[in-house]
Amino acid sequence: MVQLDFWQYSQGPIERIIALIAERVLAGGDRLLVVDGDHARRAATGKALWEAKPERFLANGDATEPHAARQPILLSGECEPVNGAKVAVLADGEWRDPGSSFERIILLFGEDQAEPARAVWRRFDARDDVTRGYFAQEAGKWVKRL
Repeated sequence: MVQLDFWQYSQGPIERIIALIAERVLAGGDRLLVVDGDHARRAATGKALWEAKPERFLANGDATEPHAARQPILLSGECEPVNGAKVAVLADGEWRDPGSSFERIILLFGEDQAEPARAVWRRFDARDDVTRGYFAQEAGKWVKRL
């Protein structure tokens, strides 16, 4: 069974949203894969995770680094969990077939990516092996809509 969550953001920055997700994933004892096809945005996300909280940084690394498998949060352009992550965030709003290694996948998307996200949602209609949820930002908070 896979949990597929659609998170539509209206307020950024995206790096802060990823830090929020990463903190929750790590607190639950899991590892995280953050997938983004834009190298510069991945670098900005990595920096933001290191600086997320003064009292506790969120250790992370890029999939191209030699010790990628050891990273609790791995940033990559590919949907391959070389760090053993069971949770993935598709941070650039683009769907990639994640295979069967993830227990939870979060598709982050903005208003301009709503139509492709709806198409992904429809792809999983009537699938018994997928549970879907839809979340949107309202007044700075995440609210579950479906």
